[in-house]
Amino acid sequence: MINKINIIDFGADKSGKTISTAALQAAIDSCGKGECVYIPKGIYTSGALFLKSNMTLFIEDGAYLKGSDDTNDFPVYTYRWEGQETSCYASLINAGIGSDGVYNLVIEGGGTIDANGVTLFHKEMSEKKGARGRAVCIRNSSDIIIRGVTIRQSPAWCLHFINCRNVNIDSIKIHTKYDERGNRYKDIFNGDGIDIDSCKNVYIANSFIASQDDCIAIKSGKNAEGRAAAMSSEDIHIENCRFESGFGVAIGSEMSGGVRNVTVHGCVFNNTFSIGSVKTCRGRGGVIEDILFENVSLLNTDTEHMDCKWFRGGIYVDSYYSNDEIATDKQPVTEETPLIRNITFRDAMVNTCGGNAVYISGLPEMHCKNIYLENIEAIGTYGMKVYFTDNLKMKNVNISARAGDNYIFKDVTKEQI
Repeated sequence: MINKINIIDFGADKSGKTISTAALQAAIDSCGKGECVYIPKGIYTSGALFLKSNMTLFIEDGAYLKGSDDTNDFPVYTYRWEGQETSCYASLINAGIGSDGVYNLVIEGGGTIDANGVTLFHKEMSEKKGARGRAVCIRNSSDIIIRGVTIRQSPAWCLHFINCRNVNIDSIKIHTKYDERGNRYKDIFNGDGIDIDSCKNVYIANSFIASQDDCIAIKSGKNAEGRAAAMSSEDIHIENCRFESGFGVAIGSEMSGGVRNVTVHGCVFNNTFSIGSVKTCRGRGGVIEDILFENVSLLNTDTEHMDCKWFRGGIYVDSYYSNDEIATDKQPVTEETPLIRNITFRDAMVNTCGGNAVYISGLPEMHCKNIYLENIEAIGTYGMKVYFTDNLKMKNVNISARAGDNYIFKDVTKEQI
């Protein structure tokens, strides 16, 4: 039997009225190899906690681990934010921050990790000592399991993995835009659900994500710094998940270290802007390749977000991410030129009021290559637009536009098969 270390025995206050950081950290520090730190029912207010190898953090159903209101409880460290190393407030739960990383770490149970994001968002933005913290941030670590917990209300991204290996996320719930009763958190932005950042061998399944921004974002560093680090994200499998609000599964735009071998299978998207986005822009360099979305569906009736430079459609591949207009002039191909190739969407249904049903654009100097669409039924405010793409293959693709043309192609080589 696994030995349970009860945080109450270390003086933790289950009423949440006093700060229990010291008690919780003492329990963690005392945890031996293969032992479990046990958080029983109650509310526990804490600052940043730092986990270690060969331990389990078990948060019981009915237990709430809540972030402190005081930014002094979240020291500033240097680690990655939006693709570059920078100063960041510590997260509520941390591992591998300022260390060589951890291994064999489990976070599980039916309880809730509430990062107190609205309060900390305003304070951290005002102080500007660093980028906002996350609810959970794990760096330079391997063999990580997170299952069963609810994670909500982060000051920024909710669950962030940086340079990790062998990550298994199962049956979790994430709320970064609304609480479980549908009340919206005020003012938070960049509220991604899960960010997979230069990680390998990641499995995400049976989970629910209601996000303010990308539901899942797959990244690998930004521009010259990301290319120099050369830490790719690869071998990532996402299946049997449900996504609500936000922007679906996004690959990029911080992809300078490369992203490859990603599968999204059997997922349902409700009032997200997109099923999947593959996005980059000039300056990034790097390659996104071998991406598969299959057996997926989107119904979006939410008019909060419409087609713009940040998001283009129910299915979209965009080499002009963050640019207002498509430029037709060719630029020299250099290490800053990104490449997107070998992208497949198969067995997908899209019904969206937000923008294009399908949007694909490479660059004049670097076309998207080998885009394959099979068994696609899609209707959008606009239809299907494709620019600067080589070897677009379509099989059983039916696109309808509520406004304008169903299909627009420019500088595209395509084949109906």
